[in-house]
Amino acid sequence: MRKLPAAMALLGLAAIAPVAQAADVDCELRYNLTGWSAFYSTAEGTGTIHCDNGTTIPVKIEAKGGGLTVGKKRITDGKGRFSAVPSTSELLGTYVAAEAHASAAKASGAQVMTKGDVSLALAGTGEGWSLGVGFGGFTITRR
Repeated sequence: MRKLPAAMALLGLAAIAPVAQAADVDCELRYNLTGWSAFYSTAEGTGTIHCDNGTTIPVKIEAKGGGLTVGKKRITDGKGRFSAVPSTSELLGTYVAAEAHASAAKASGAQVMTKGDVSLALAGTGEGWSLGVGFGGFTITRR
């Protein structure tokens, strides 16, 4: 009966052994975006997601929303940073945002938006003018 305690000891060690998990992936977005607003806001653009695991995803961006806004803008060489994710497939989809803004001529800005557990912080500079308070969705799809 000596085999039973040894088998139980092995089972106990197996139960406390750490489970291997994939490391989270860190990704950033580089993008260009052009749009306008007059109560309804819309913008379109393209970009590329680059991840520290070597993944590169060309993407299309659509931003739509509403609120008390008016303006026209163009962002070139915008940058975004995603929160760490277990899979790059979690980066695609619609992020929700709310913002207050005012700008004229050359402008810069920053915004943070979320999609479930994933956050995206955007920063960019560009040209145009805008004034208002808006809300809406920022959708990223594969190109």
